[in-house]
Amino acid sequence: MLLYTLDLFCVAVFATSGALAGVAAQFDLLGVLVLASLTAVGGGTIRDVLLSRYPIFWIKDSRPVYTIIAATAATLVWVHFFPIPTDALLIADAIGLAVFAISGAQVAEKAGRRPLVVVLMGTLTGAGGGVLRDLLSAKVPLIFRQDAYASAAIAGIAVYLLLRAARVPTTGAYAAGIVTVASARLAAIAFELRLPNFSLPL
Repeated sequence: MLLYTLDLFCVAVFATSGALAGVAAQFDLLGVLVLASLTAVGGGTIRDVLLSRYPIFWIKDSRPVYTIIAATAATLVWVHFFPIPTDALLIADAIGLAVFAISGAQVAEKAGRRPLVVVLMGTLTGAGGGVLRDLLSAKVPLIFRQDAYASAAIAGIAVYLLLRAARVPTTGAYAAGIVTVASARLAAIAFELRLPNFSLPL
């Protein structure tokens, strides 16, 4: 129940991120809600489709949909009266990335997929919604820039898989994976850590 509640919290955080992007792009109400929904469940939806996992998780359980609607409404009310709590959202986003990445990896692992596929599915679950958000709001996706975002997810999933291979209990490996992703992402934000970029000489 605790993990399920944490998942819904992360859905709310990602929905808030999408709603804010929609507001910034001057979308109408429907556009804001759609962008919030894609950000919150887009990565997990693509994962379920690729793994032939039906029904899609938010169709099987409608509570994520209600969470998205509530988070979007709360976001619209908040931005009308108060400034956006940027620092708090960055921390919450790091936690959301961590939970979604490791949860997505667990889904692929339980489906019997190989480690590389587990890493890809976990990373897609954590970062896929943000890619959709950025593309639809006419931005270069965060994972294609220098920010340590997808790389933080990959590192955490690798830790999770290594601990599972060492026969560490699932709960311990899950917690270690989440801590690794969140710590790597927050460290990247705090210390402005970036991956190297490549440019062609003129």
